[in-house]
Amino acid sequence: MSERPGEGLRERKKARTRALIQREALRLFQERGYADTTVEQIAEAAEVAPSTVFRYFPTKEDLVLMDHFPPFAEALAAAPRELGPVAAVREALRVTVTAQAGQAAALERERLMLTVPELWAASLENVTTAVRTMQQILADRAGRDHFDPQVRNAAGAIVGVVMAIWFDWVRNPGIDGPAEIDRALLHLEGGLLL
Repeated sequence: MSERPGEGLRERKKARTRALIQREALRLFQERGYADTTVEQIAEAAEVAPSTVFRYFPTKEDLVLMDHFPPFAEALAAAPRELGPVAAVREALRVTVTAQAGQAAALERERLMLTVPELWAASLENVTTAVRTMQQILADRAGRDHFDPQVRNAAGAIVGVVMAIWFDWVRNPGIDGPAEIDRALLHLEGGLLL
């Protein structure tokens, strides 16, 4: 029993260190550009050793790639069962966005992912995994097979709507991305009537 409080403290310290490294990396990427920022510069700014940066982020790309999908997946799985797929995704996004601090940092990460070729290529695997995971959760919620074409179509439509807003949000940071995504998903849920 005496080790549990220490483990909690250790985990909180790791989370703070990870967040600090990522925050400094994003700041430097914004100031100097992604290609012109080295891991050594990031380590210096975060006041850690380069090996510490690599312990938390095995590659430079990992400093930027999305890491907020697991909380979204958990929220989607926990959404009330009576909600349809689009409504469940809207609820999961609401829960995730409400819990997410630092939307400016999230927007900067997304902007980098879409504008730096190395990051776009690296993020495609994350996007593919996210779509597959969403499809599995939606299938489980509906009691359907994971490869059911209707489940695939629903997941694909949802992801398409979210990606369209994501691209707009990166080009125009003045819009309220989460609110636009919610409105777009509401439109999808209503049958995409024009």
